[in-house]
Amino acid sequence: MNTVPKTLRTLFVVHFLVDISFAVPLLFTPGRFLSLLGWTVVDPFAARLVAAALSGIGIESLLSRNAPAESFRSMLSLKIIWSSAAILGMLVTIIQYPRFRMVSSYAFMLVFIAFNIVWVYWKLRLSRSDSVVGSAGNPVR
Repeated sequence: MNTVPKTLRTLFVVHFLVDISFAVPLLFTPGRFLSLLGWTVVDPFAARLVAAALSGIGIESLLSRNAPAESFRSMLSLKIIWSSAAILGMLVTIIQYPRFRMVSSYAFMLVFIAFNIVWVYWKLRLSRSDSVVGSAGNPVR
């Protein structure tokens, strides 16, 4: 698919807004922000690393919203890898450490799961449209 659907471009902007809304407080006030969400122990070093990752991926989502299809394919791969690793990490933490079995932990994990499903859907949709070619050599939609 040489064109990127407007819906996917819009989702990249939504992703930027979600990422940056968590990145800013994690970067500047990690203890205060996470304590509001129920965290009793906060590692500001790790929280700021998460903020950096959210900032990088979120800002690149905004910057690449008007990019060609190939850029979207690469970004979707990155988003799938990042969200899958984050989900696995959160799940292992929740299993190993009962103090992290709180509503906010599950909520964060659900956000990552939701975005992962969205990114996998769009990655498959773009891949499918690349492999289906009509008789005139044009992608079939």
